[in-house]
Amino acid sequence: MESTDNAAAPVAALLAPAPCKIMGILNVTPDSFSDGGRWIDAQAAVAHATEMIEDGADIIDVGGESTRPGAQRVPVDEELRRVIPVVRRLAENGVPVSIDTMRSAVAAAAVEAGAAIINDVSGGLADDRMLSQVADLGVPYILSHWRAHSPHMDRHDRYQDVVSEVVGELRGRIEAYVDAGADTGLLAIDPGLGFAKQGASNWPLLTHLKQLRDMGFPVLVGASRKRFLAQVIPGGAARPPADRDLATAVVSALATIGGAWCVRVHDVASTADAVAIGEQWRAASPAGASENEGVNRWAT
Repeated sequence: MESTDNAAAPVAALLAPAPCKIMGILNVTPDSFSDGGRWIDAQAAVAHATEMIEDGADIIDVGGESTRPGAQRVPVDEELRRVIPVVRRLAENGVPVSIDTMRSAVAAAAVEAGAAIINDVSGGLADDRMLSQVADLGVPYILSHWRAHSPHMDRHDRYQDVVSEVVGELRGRIEAYVDAGADTGLLAIDPGLGFAKQGASNWPLLTHLKQLRDMGFPVLVGASRKRFLAQVIPGGAARPPADRDLATAVVSALATIGGAWCVRVHDVASTADAVAIGEQWRAASPAGASENEGVNRWAT
């Protein structure tokens, strides 16, 4: 696999606020909700990552443990067995890799193998050693809003004001990150769409990205193929996850207009088009316009 200018971009450029970056999802798992088992073989995984880079991905997010609703945890040795060969091969070919893990041991091994970013959907809550490990490693860290592991997370979808509560809980985790000695210049945040958020709880977070951005950190949006999209698109309940790519692309365009730093998706090609449109819309908007002002003006 040949590296490309896109794949070889330095991490500093990847953390720049614009243009919106695209993170391609690479699940090396047998049980992920959308594509479990398709990329479990390392050679197939690397080939798929190659396709995503060619389609416009800036980062490849490698995960070896499903976090779909109801998923059970896998042993750490199994997670390592799945992800490390893939991370190493991608990194050797100049691909910016993030490691999608809730375990400090996996994060450390992946960084040693060449991963440039740690993407922890638990925000350090699943492993009390994670934040100190991140501080020691000195690499970018994506900190997500999270309340419980997959078998139990749906029962934690209880909010009076989901935006203010998610912002408040993220602030608490950021304080823990700082207390661990980690560099805030290497921090990004994620509202954790779908995690302890089954349906309606997700939409206010998407429409209030400015409140997340105002926390002072790049914001990752991960809506790809998630069930809250299926709940609103025609025939969504009967359609497989891959049929949610158009809905995902629409959200990606809106997230770009809203100032997202990065969108995390399964289908890179459709989102690359959506992000390009979103960037043009944002560039044409009046200086100082709110994240949805251009959309709202058009709609009215």
